[in-house]
Amino acid sequence: MDLEKYISSLLYRYQCVVVPGFGAFLCQIKSASLQTESNTFLPPYKELSFNAQLDKNDGLLVSHIAQAEGQSYEETLESVLTASKHWKASLKAEKSMDFPELGSFRMNAEGRIAFEPTTRVNYLMSSFGLSPVIASGVTREVLKEEVRQIESQIPFTITPEARKVKGLRPLYKYAAVILLAVSTALSGYSFYRQGIESTAIVYEEAQKEVSRSIQEATFFSTDPVILPSVNLSIQSNTQRSHHIIAGAYRIRANADKRIGELIERGYAAEHLGQNRYGLFQVSYASFADPEEALKALKEIRRAESPDAWLLSTE
Repeated sequence: MDLEKYISSLLYRYQCVVVPGFGAFLCQIKSASLQTESNTFLPPYKELSFNAQLDKNDGLLVSHIAQAEGQSYEETLESVLTASKHWKASLKAEKSMDFPELGSFRMNAEGRIAFEPTTRVNYLMSSFGLSPVIASGVTREVLKEEVRQIESQIPFTITPEARKVKGLRPLYKYAAVILLAVSTALSGYSFYRQGIESTAIVYEEAQKEVSRSIQEATFFSTDPVILPSVNLSIQSNTQRSHHIIAGAYRIRANADKRIGELIERGYAAEHLGQNRYGLFQVSYASFADPEEALKALKEIRRAESPDAWLLSTE
């Protein structure tokens, strides 16, 4: 019997899975988080823990294994208790025990069981397929500005000999530079005026288009639009798949008698049909929520019968 596999499969659906004679695996939902040391984003997950004091059989794990293995409840319970004893003996002898799907167990100096959950499995179904994401650091290119002194005008080197020969030619150069600057300023002003005029024309055309749209909108029909009615049928997916078993009878009349007795006591007793051995099963009550079923099972065991057990048909 691969007990680890059955525990792991139940942890996807339930918050608590009790291993009779060993302890309970508990789940607590954690939201997404960021590990600043490694810049890693972690998706939402179920944080797994272990409590060795919760070792009383609640019927969930045993019923699940019995249904999967095709064995009776009593045989399966005996096998689970044997496996629990083997686990405890291994911890005392080797001081450690590892399960890839659950985590690592260690026996500390005080003789207590210490549990380190695995990080390779996320039991939260809504986070299926999500894995941790490592964010790479953002590198920004730092542009180094080189400060240089830019000359405002081109320097002219005029030798005395050139002044005698060329006369007023340097004055022509300065006049050409001034003329070029004036021409550039006039061209820029012309482009600026054209841009303003174009913007004004576009704005005027837009105002005309808005006015035309408003005028056309007044010709629309003001009668309310009648849409066809749509009938939707909503079906509930809630199923009472967790049953507290009061007993199993070979004769149908005995089962009916038992149901009548339980109904008189205030229980919502009912038939669950015949099991694979041909026995008529009778339940105290049935629940859709497993936590409510476990709570009711404990109360029934305390007040009615310690032999009551939980049957999950999911």
